[in-house]
Amino acid sequence: MPRMIFLNLPVTDLKRATAFYEAVGATRNPQFSDDTASCMVFSETIFAMLTTHDKFRQFTPKPIADARTSNQALFCLSADSRSEVDDMVARAAAAGGVADPSPKDEYSFMYGRSFEDPDGHMWGVNWMDLAAFAAQSDMANA
Repeated sequence: MPRMIFLNLPVTDLKRATAFYEAVGATRNPQFSDDTASCMVFSETIFAMLTTHDKFRQFTPKPIADARTSNQALFCLSADSRSEVDDMVARAAAAGGVADPSPKDEYSFMYGRSFEDPDGHMWGVNWMDLAAFAAQSDMANA
């Protein structure tokens, strides 16, 4: 079985956060969701667990950081094309997020943009041309 990742994100408004993540392409798994959490599925191995602050506090004694004013983590999703990167960032902005809070990544082998969800959690979306990266790497090592 492939290893899976579950990102647990505290959110101030669970319904708003759930709608936001559905707008950017995740689907809600009702089996692992209730009125305190939404399990948002990006792929067979990537899940974002959106939790109310009260629910999140059950897992840690540390204070919840305000993601609008500080960063503890940055999350990144892969995309199959440059246009998929642009589409996801556009959907995030249309759903109430912030598009491009950090500079775009523009390289010959990679293109990336970012967005913030309504709670300030920052996500990157990157497309990579692995063949071009390998060719560039081979030239650098020659």
